[in-house]
Amino acid sequence: MIRRIISLSLLALTPLSAQGEPAVLYATHCAVCHGDDRLGSLGPALIPESLRRLKGDKLEAVIAQGRISTQMPGFDAQISAEDITELAAYLHTPLPEIPVWNAERIAETLEVNPDYVAPDAPQHDADPLNIFVVVETGDHHISVLDGDTFDVLARLPTPLAVHGGPKFTPDGRFTFVMSRDGWVQKIDLWSMQEVARLRAGVNSRNIAMSKDGKYLAVANYLPHSLTILSTADMSVERIFDVVGKDGESSRVSAVYQAPQRDSFILALKDIPEIWEVATDPKADPVYEGFVHSREKGMVEAIASSEGLFARRRIEVTEPLDDFFFTPDYRFLIGAARESDRGVVVNLNVGRETHELPLSGLPHLGSGISWEYQGRRVMATPHLREAKLSVIDIQNWEVLTQIDTDGPGFFMRSHENSPYVWADVFFGPNRDVMHVIDKQTLEIVKTLRPVPGKTLAHVEFDREGRHALVSLWEDDGAILIYDAQTLEEVKRLPMSKPSGKYNVFNKITFSDGTSH
Repeated sequence: MIRRIISLSLLALTPLSAQGEPAVLYATHCAVCHGDDRLGSLGPALIPESLRRLKGDKLEAVIAQGRISTQMPGFDAQISAEDITELAAYLHTPLPEIPVWNAERIAETLEVNPDYVAPDAPQHDADPLNIFVVVETGDHHISVLDGDTFDVLARLPTPLAVHGGPKFTPDGRFTFVMSRDGWVQKIDLWSMQEVARLRAGVNSRNIAMSKDGKYLAVANYLPHSLTILSTADMSVERIFDVVGKDGESSRVSAVYQAPQRDSFILALKDIPEIWEVATDPKADPVYEGFVHSREKGMVEAIASSEGLFARRRIEVTEPLDDFFFTPDYRFLIGAARESDRGVVVNLNVGRETHELPLSGLPHLGSGISWEYQGRRVMATPHLREAKLSVIDIQNWEVLTQIDTDGPGFFMRSHENSPYVWADVFFGPNRDVMHVIDKQTLEIVKTLRPVPGKTLAHVEFDREGRHALVSLWEDDGAILIYDAQTLEEVKRLPMSKPSGKYNVFNKITFSDGTSH
């Protein structure tokens, strides 16, 4: 935000007496960077959906003092403390109606890098598939690491508040990152250059790549929609307005790629449905209404959709907004935020099949699976309780629960590692990382390399020889461990590295990484 003289045209549209003082403050000090409609411009959107992490007096502090490493200055010399309090309350007020963000408006936001030239081959000597993309939310950059030497190959600016993991094309060449404000950025990892960016939503949750790499899906909270982009030129291929069978609209909590099914799977925040959107041009017809006969070759019904982007609804008993998928993508486990249970859904038949006792809000999207004593298990951290749940995904029973030093957020492993790494993200022990033996299910070591500093999120290199851990602080670092000896071998300074993603592990859907 920068100071400006209030726009006479804006005031002409709305009488001062009708605006209220906070609206005038916003128009005077904020609108030039954040947009007259609060939906963002040079700066991010200033709406409740974008300000969830600035509760209490945190937003007032930002307005008064500004933000380090951004263009946001402090306004305590221009705005009184009382007015700052009123302005913060105004920004936490929902918009009067859901904004329109259609294909035309999205297309208008496209920014193409005029300096980008597509190379014929990688312009570096690193293994193109053993590269890490590190998201540094402290100063809004990504760093690209060589997975063998751990040299920083490039550092690129990103939109503000990147959220969710980057996604890669199947050949590993291009990566896409997304911000809370719905900006999607395309980067060529051969040349380490930004290709283009555009704003696919007003407030977005995550992105997913189609099996063939042609399409990128963007899950939006605002508007209530799924936006599907062409990965080639970032044009809009399709926008789904997310409306349930009963007519109620919903936010999209997350979108996932289901490679074995050649589809996207959507978790919906507000309605008891799961959506599956086909990315196969030859996808079967979907019948949502009356079917008189399902006799093979003699189906008597009218399909609601078929082929590319055919949409299927799976009705569930309550909204589920966080998913783990079995490796064959026949089943998912979902959980609701206010529930003490997990729900197993068979995606083939389209109905719930089992319930799991999972109190303490399991973070299923961070779950991983491996072979344990001849059977496949999955494990998930819990966001509200100090434990990890290990679940047998053959009989759908909770095999055991492992007590930890506090609620966790992320888990990781690798096919070549005997260990699972699990952070403690919340509470007084947020500075520790547990290392768990995959076969005994016991904690064999607890790392605390920097007491008092948050330690989180692990990713392995392509061969599973090293584990990279984030020191999740503004003056943080990437700590590199030998994955066998569990000894630290290198430390790279980074600005709040919230996540790191190995190209090979992601495009091969490694057992040890969440999807």
